[in-house]
Amino acid sequence: MPMTPVASWEGLVVLVTSPTEEKAAELGRTLVAERLAACANLLPGLRSIYRFEGEIHDEPEVLLLLKTTRARFEALRDRVLALHPYAVPEVAALAIEMGSEAYLRWMGEAVR
Repeated sequence: MPMTPVASWEGLVVLVTSPTEEKAAELGRTLVAERLAACANLLPGLRSIYRFEGEIHDEPEVLLLLKTTRARFEALRDRVLALHPYAVPEVAALAIEMGSEAYLRWMGEAVR
C-alpha cells in the first residue's frame, strides 16, 4: 500500500502521560467520544524520570498516544488539561509526515 505525504499541519500524534491505566483509558474514551481524537492507544509499563518542583521523580506511568489533526489540537489540549489529575500534564504533539492514504483520511473524518 503506498504511503502518502501529509502536510505537517494535518495529522498529529499527541503524547499524554497518565498515573494509571484506568485514568489513561478514561481520558482516551472521553477524547474519542468528543471527536477530539480519532483513536487513543495506551502503552502501560512506562517509567518516567523527571524533575518537578526541584526534585527528581522516578514514577510508573501509562503513555497515551492520541491521533488528531492540527485543527483539533487546541480543543484536545484544553480538554486534557481540564480532565487530567496532574498539575502540569504532558501534552506534546508530533506531526505525522507520512502515512497510508486510507488511514489518514479516516483519521481526519473521525475528528470532524
